[in-house]
Amino acid sequence: MLAVRTIMRSLKIAWIFAYYRLDTFFNQPMLPWYIRALFWLLPWRYILPARRSQAERLRLALEALGPVFIKFGQMLSTRRDLLPDDLAEELAKLQDRVPPFSGERAQKIIERELKQPVEQVFAQFEVEPMASASVAQVHAATLHNGRSVVVKVIRPGIGRIIRQDVALLYLLARLVQGLWAEGRRLRPVEVVAEYEQTIFDELDLRKEAANGSQLRRNFDQSPVLYVPEIFWDYTRQQVLVMERIHGIPVADVAQLKAQGTDMKALAERGVEIFFTQVFRDSFFHADMHPGNIFVSRNNPSDPQYIAVDFGIIGSLNAEDQSYLARNILAFFKRDYRQVAQLHIDSGWVPRDTNVHAFETAIRSVCEPIFEKPLKDISFGMVLLGLFQTARRFNMEVQPQLVLLQKTLLNIEGLGRQLYPDLDLWQTAKPFLENWMQERMGIKAVYRNMQAQAPEWLEKLPHLPQMMYDSLEQLKLHSESDARAQQALLSEQLRRQQHQRRLLLLGGSLLLGAVFMTQPELKAAAQQWPWYAYASASLGWLLLWRA
Repeated sequence: MLAVRTIMRSLKIAWIFAYYRLDTFFNQPMLPWYIRALFWLLPWRYILPARRSQAERLRLALEALGPVFIKFGQMLSTRRDLLPDDLAEELAKLQDRVPPFSGERAQKIIERELKQPVEQVFAQFEVEPMASASVAQVHAATLHNGRSVVVKVIRPGIGRIIRQDVALLYLLARLVQGLWAEGRRLRPVEVVAEYEQTIFDELDLRKEAANGSQLRRNFDQSPVLYVPEIFWDYTRQQVLVMERIHGIPVADVAQLKAQGTDMKALAERGVEIFFTQVFRDSFFHADMHPGNIFVSRNNPSDPQYIAVDFGIIGSLNAEDQSYLARNILAFFKRDYRQVAQLHIDSGWVPRDTNVHAFETAIRSVCEPIFEKPLKDISFGMVLLGLFQTARRFNMEVQPQLVLLQKTLLNIEGLGRQLYPDLDLWQTAKPFLENWMQERMGIKAVYRNMQAQAPEWLEKLPHLPQMMYDSLEQLKLHSESDARAQQALLSEQLRRQQHQRRLLLLGGSLLLGAVFMTQPELKAAAQQWPWYAYASASLGWLLLWRA
């Protein structure tokens, strides 16, 4: 059944590609002539006219294809260095202006999940949605205690569509891995598996509510980030009720400037928030496109971010944190040898990689980006150069860092919009240096000892008994080893004795055969007295017993 749905979904994608005339994106001179000729021969070019602009057709096609493709468009909309302005502005509409589903249907989902009429839950509920995204839409409401809230409702039937898209992505990933020489190194199947877990987590709003609560605790009373309150009494798998916030969308640069917002401070605080989440908390908002970020209206000279939509959260273990921090600091210091060595030590490139050649390749890619404001840096070219370096040295994609890489792209695009002159490196460098000092300095050692002290004190009274038990175990192991060694030695002696007896018996049989076949020896043996036979027999028996 899933295979049939995958085929049907593939046919739908092909139809949407043709209907919105996305083939016009491939009329580029840099493409090989035979690729362009293939698109010129497509029959629908002469049947379906391209009435709208390229940007609008791409946006409509992504909307028609569903949440997986909408999220791809959301990420692209933040990369204004890679896209023309008209295309980036059109794709930005995907962030909160996806066509909504019926408000009456949303109300039925709410009542089914909460098991009571909407009128009993809310003093007021707006049927018309405030905003609509790829997986859910949001309605304004008021609780009976007067608190203004928003109600998030999962799109009906979205799980089935996502499963079809993920099945198709797996098919494409396996084709890439099987047919393309570089496919195995990029590990596309693992990347799809990581994405599958992420997007299915978004379908359970209880997980999003838990993420929001954790993020709110991490930034409690913080002047740089505010996280709305979650109302758990009204939160279920397909319904989430959260405090309503009133802020300016971070993408509305004109309105931010009109109220006198300190754009430089705003951009720098965005970088600070990101690095704080990644390195201090190891718990970061991994869907930071402009549709999910607002700016408080309260104090424009001391701007504060407001974050919503916590469906995608990333986390790093201690090894990944340390590796990333050391790599970034090495980049800041232009210590490309350390960068190359860290890649080798971490296993991202093979152990037999030529460190000097790898260092030279990294330097040629990264050196041009330093000492320039963000607006003068072509990160598209940097990414292309790093990809070429990866291909040359067989660097493997790390699926556990896909979310972090995606978030970095979002942060970069946001910083470019807010304050193009932001020096990203100088903003992040002090934070990372302080983090490394706190993690590896004397204070960090003292904190670790302090944190482990209760456990040590709890075990201290049991230490003599633990030492005695350990010695007894060691003694038992020693005795057991001695017995095993003695048994082994006895077995070896037994085998040696058996071999000697076989040799004695074989030699005796050979000697008897010689006496029986040689007439002279046989005649001499017949003349032996009885005591000579007795002596020979006794000697042979003694040799056997020996």
